[in-house]
Amino acid sequence: MADTMELLTRRATLAPATVDAEARTVEVIWSTGAPVRRRDMAGQYIERLSLAAEAVDLSRLEGASVLDAHRQTAVRDVLGSVRRADVDGKRGTALIQFSARPEVEPVWQDVLAGILRHVSVGYSVEEWAETTENGARVLTAARWTPHEISLVPTPADPGAHIRMETEMAETTTTPAPPEAQTRAEANTEIRSIARIAGLDQSWIDGQIDRGADPDTARRAAFEALASRSASPIRTEQVRVEMGSSQDDPALRARQMGEALYAQINPRHELSDPARRYAYSTPVDMAKELLTLRGESTMALSPASLVTRALHTTSDFPIILGDTVGRVLRDAYQAAPSGIRRLGRQTTARDFRSVNKIMLGEAPLLEKLNEHGEIKAGTMAETREAYKVETWARKIGITRQVLVNDDLGAFSDLARRMGQAAAETEARILVTLLEAGSGNGPTLSDSKTLFHADHGNKAGSGAAISDATLSTARLALRTQKGIEDRTIRVTPRNLLVPPALETTAEKWLASIAPATAADVNPFSGSLSLVVEPRLSSATRWYVTADPGEIDGLEFAYLSGAEGPQVESRSGWDVDGVEIRVILDFGAGFIDHRGWFMNAGA
Repeated sequence: MADTMELLTRRATLAPATVDAEARTVEVIWSTGAPVRRRDMAGQYIERLSLAAEAVDLSRLEGASVLDAHRQTAVRDVLGSVRRADVDGKRGTALIQFSARPEVEPVWQDVLAGILRHVSVGYSVEEWAETTENGARVLTAARWTPHEISLVPTPADPGAHIRMETEMAETTTTPAPPEAQTRAEANTEIRSIARIAGLDQSWIDGQIDRGADPDTARRAAFEALASRSASPIRTEQVRVEMGSSQDDPALRARQMGEALYAQINPRHELSDPARRYAYSTPVDMAKELLTLRGESTMALSPASLVTRALHTTSDFPIILGDTVGRVLRDAYQAAPSGIRRLGRQTTARDFRSVNKIMLGEAPLLEKLNEHGEIKAGTMAETREAYKVETWARKIGITRQVLVNDDLGAFSDLARRMGQAAAETEARILVTLLEAGSGNGPTLSDSKTLFHADHGNKAGSGAAISDATLSTARLALRTQKGIEDRTIRVTPRNLLVPPALETTAEKWLASIAPATAADVNPFSGSLSLVVEPRLSSATRWYVTADPGEIDGLEFAYLSGAEGPQVESRSGWDVDGVEIRVILDFGAGFIDHRGWFMNAGA
């Protein structure tokens, strides 16, 4: 089935007609379903996107971020958000809103002025439909999901740019067949057609921008000549037209990064776009990036290819940074600490103090007599505070590692940094717990976390036994809230250092008792958590479920959960510098869900 492309004309106008300057919004056409030529392991093919309502899952796009060239490694990459999204069978439309942050203002002004015009959509495909047209293989995305919208330097879709357009009352459509000649040859023939027809440079630019082939341009020229004597009524409006992002430099770099990651982790299943780089080495990728920039790579040694790619294109550091980020996150997620399981994760909007307000118990209901007045109740409150701080390290990947294709050293470095990030978090949490000579941090009532007045500290240290566990359980069960009413906290976890692991296992083990006296009352009632970073070999803790009551809480900066990776060509190292940043903080919100025994 032949695909179609709308023929549109443009007018040079400074401000988009669909812009709401006060709301900082602009309407966009985020896809026209235009065909894009691709290549996979089976060879060349033409990719199309179905814009039928049942084919497109908009759940991820509505409310999604508007990004800077598909980058998503830091909060600053977010330029705005998608306020509304829709498809009508021929194109996808949306309303995007730009952020009012000072660093986004120059981008917004360039959009208003028409300087930044090109846009792109990032998407994933869940189901393909394969057909053959004119001997060419065609893959149509029958079920796909757009994830984000980006401003980019160069789009893949012929109509993917911010522009002033004039939509004719009657739209003419022409087929978009597979290209039979190079883009340069087609552009030369389009200029020849325009010269013969007496059409100006703006018409030529319009055809080239759309990626029109000579046959399409020739028909458009005839229509332009015919329209000179009877021009249709024109209405102006501004659209941000978008195509797929597969040819975007930043996305191409991520595809190469994914392929490099798959060589390190064979269990990773490559996405279809990344398969063309499945067997490429870092040197191969450097060569392709230089070739795509129009640079000659003949007679260049592997070392020269890597050096030139590092210093003339920003994509190469992105590829390496993306690969490091994937390996690092794998190692980070595989090395969680024991104490982290006992806390509740949240996010912080910024680096200011996170103030947590804890409300007391709701007031008890009072008997209401006939014609009686319902009295208002009050709730007491307390608050605790902590803040997110930045933890960071810089590592270098040398040019020698890249030239030698030493993926083992490459992955080992990334893996160790991931483990280091997890270790950093664990040490922060343990240091917080063991503050105050083991009694924990000082809370807003000017008392340490574990204090006799809090009813969560054993009067004297003792080893784990049924008696001491019973004491800990009773202390939590009888905890009183802010209103001095019993809140019945349920013990769920037993936290111990490695030295007490065997002892703890014995007291928590399931056994078949011979007599009633042999019954283990704690069998299956507590989960054992071992934290090797605890400094005391005797101190142990009983805690409640963090989902039941406030206790230990840790937070990441919003939009930057876990370690974040940034990369650039090295200044201090002959290669690539990788920067690992962790925005993390923790604090105790309440003492009532934790009990401590100093042990013996």
